[in-house]
Amino acid sequence: MEQYKKEFIDFMVECQVLKFGEFTLKSGRKSPFFMNAGAYTTGYQLGRLGEYYARAIHDAYGLDFDVLFGPAYKGIPLTVATVIALSKLYGKEVRYCSNRKEVKDHGDTGILLGSKLKDGDRVVIIEDVTTSGASMAETVPILRAQAKVEIVGLMVSLNRMEVGPGGRIAALDEITETYGFPAGAIVTMKDVTEYLSVPGADGSAPVISAELMQALDAYYAQYGVKNE
Repeated sequence: MEQYKKEFIDFMVECQVLKFGEFTLKSGRKSPFFMNAGAYTTGYQLGRLGEYYARAIHDAYGLDFDVLFGPAYKGIPLTVATVIALSKLYGKEVRYCSNRKEVKDHGDTGILLGSKLKDGDRVVIIEDVTTSGASMAETVPILRAQAKVEIVGLMVSLNRMEVGPGGRIAALDEITETYGFPAGAIVTMKDVTEYLSVPGADGSAPVISAELMQALDAYYAQYGVKNE
């Protein structure tokens, strides 16, 4: 695993974005872990987060794209932080774009916030985490209604590695199957569990204890992607 991915896992835990315990998800599932990107609240945290996204996008899709799109609401700060990081790290100027929940009918009218889209734009979509792919059912039609764009791919921060609504394959793979563009993540839960289940470099106890690992194994036996 690349060093920046290890650092990102530590970063999620330090910011209390990734927590372990007992949580009831929106889906009703009882989960031994929970991720909330809304816990990134400071300039320092958002600056670092943007750099992690920028590195992952660079590794997965390169820099041949024009627009970074973040679905409202959480996608808005993610998008802004990441376009700043792309400029800082790679000297790549990318326009940011997000959608409004309601169409604005005065001043800067329309459904988009930030850059307008034009025919031929290559777009990368950025989100915090995707478990069902429901947001793509809203986002993709919005993008394709604005202009003849090419969607290069989707980047999320954490691949939960759970089956999608179809019950056959992972949620991110379902997005690729449905919409025809790749979907990647900065890290996967496999990365997280492997990295956090060993003692720290300073000899500290693992973040994921043997008991917690049993709970994670049980969760993935029920909801996880088989043979992945």
